[in-house]
Amino acid sequence: MFNKTAIIPQKQKLIVYIFLAMITFAGYWQVHQFEFINFDDNVYVSENVVVQSGLTKEGFFWAFSTKYFGLWNPLVWLSFMADYQFYGLNAGGYHVTNLILHILSTLLLFRLFSTMTGEIWKSAFVAAFFALHPLHVESVAWVSERKDVLSAFFWMLTLCLYVFYTEKQSIKRYLLIVFSFVLALLSKPMVVTLPLIMILLDYWPLKRFENQNRLSDTIVWQLREKLPFIVLSAVLIAFTLYVPNEQQAFEKSFSVMSRLANAPVAFVTYLVKTFWPHNMAIFYPFPSHIPAWQIVGSVLLIITMTAAVMVTVKRLPHLFVGWFWFIITIAPVIGILQIGDFAMADRYHYLPSIGIGVMLAWGIPHVIKREVLRKYILLPVALVFLASLAFLAWQQCAYWRNNIELWNHAIQATQDNYMAHNNLASALLEKGETEKAMHHYHKAIDINHYPAAYYNIGIIYYRLEQYQQSIDYFKKAIHEKADYAAAYFNLGIIYQTLGLQQHALEQYNEATHLLPGHANAYNNKALIYLKAGNNFQGCANAQKACKLGNCQTLIWATGKKICD
Repeated sequence: MFNKTAIIPQKQKLIVYIFLAMITFAGYWQVHQFEFINFDDNVYVSENVVVQSGLTKEGFFWAFSTKYFGLWNPLVWLSFMADYQFYGLNAGGYHVTNLILHILSTLLLFRLFSTMTGEIWKSAFVAAFFALHPLHVESVAWVSERKDVLSAFFWMLTLCLYVFYTEKQSIKRYLLIVFSFVLALLSKPMVVTLPLIMILLDYWPLKRFENQNRLSDTIVWQLREKLPFIVLSAVLIAFTLYVPNEQQAFEKSFSVMSRLANAPVAFVTYLVKTFWPHNMAIFYPFPSHIPAWQIVGSVLLIITMTAAVMVTVKRLPHLFVGWFWFIITIAPVIGILQIGDFAMADRYHYLPSIGIGVMLAWGIPHVIKREVLRKYILLPVALVFLASLAFLAWQQCAYWRNNIELWNHAIQATQDNYMAHNNLASALLEKGETEKAMHHYHKAIDINHYPAAYYNIGIIYYRLEQYQQSIDYFKKAIHEKADYAAAYFNLGIIYQTLGLQQHALEQYNEATHLLPGHANAYNNKALIYLKAGNNFQGCANAQKACKLGNCQTLIWATGKKICD
């Protein structure tokens, strides 16, 4: 898409590397001043005692044995532990690490396509499109999305190593690909689609299929070469879906029909936002109703586009590869398998967008036949397009500065966003603005009977020592979400405060039943038993609590020589 110059290719590439690094750094540098946000950042870093122990042997084993929201990403936990060694709880440092990974992924993406195609400026466009698209702000500016930028880095590295392997096949080069792919899998399950992308690239631009005479030979060769990657992906998928005794990772379950209806609409919405990035938010509520015309229209558009690229596959292979790159990489997170109570997420556009970038970079020059038009029109248009994306990304990035700006923007950008009202209320409460917080909690309840909002109001009344109102709201939270362990635990605290020890025990028992790792509930049970003279039960619960991380009651009981 760019005019060729007289500069030798090596220098052109060096210029592109420097340019991509500079514009990406400049576009996102403001993140170094940003805070943690009150959505997952507390779980991953700011309130995570294991992460805040830094890189330790215990932390290493914990990272490989824990799952959060059904995701197994030990490398992400280890990266946060490493960050803590350097930055402590300075949020800016974690943001800078995300930015560095995003820049490295951008540079590797340019290297990947420039190596495969020899097209420096088209490859530069794809990399810049990936680096600067405003939908990718979420992946870079949200500390918790370390999994996105880390997995993307290993995704790009794996593909670069794959191209290196295709140039001269050897077991050493092959093992390097496998190792890099394993690191990608340890970062985010979404990368399970990588073997299919390898096959796409084999077709174009690597053109490895041209060396095969028969279809059967092609299938056998592909299966033999890609089988280790497919097996590794299948194992991770099985492990991700296998969640025994794990709490449901989202507030509400949506019917299969609702998810099937939302999937094509979300798919087309991603496409629309690719070219018209507007109303971007950290959380998009799942719609209560989707008009039939949207579902039918979306399905017809997807079928039409797919048919068009299939018909032109031999003449325009780049359109085929770009389109199916987009479809394949977005399929695992399109929402048919429910992984949250949201309709879509900007972060899911991160890797799929590369496919659209390829379609633009190679497709538009094909349409414009005349060299003079390419020279004097295409380059300026491409630069204006990328500059517009950069401006929108900078603007979107600014909303992530702190919780209040982020959630206020989400409320303005979406409709009936109960999550945004709830989290904005929590941010306001931290600032001491209790009245405003209560207003937004009630807005979340009005919209969706949101259990977390009931729970948070219960916390406010508890702090005000208005215990009966606090009890009422915790019970309302449980009514909306029967497995709300935290609400049971806080009910136990109130009953314990009021001297109703048996009632408190019942609530703590329910909390530990729902959440077997609830150290504080075991600790509080231990205290009740010990004060009632039941040393056997008291010591057993105190020891259990200590194993889970809360040794307060055990230390007290040991000091009193009640427990050994």
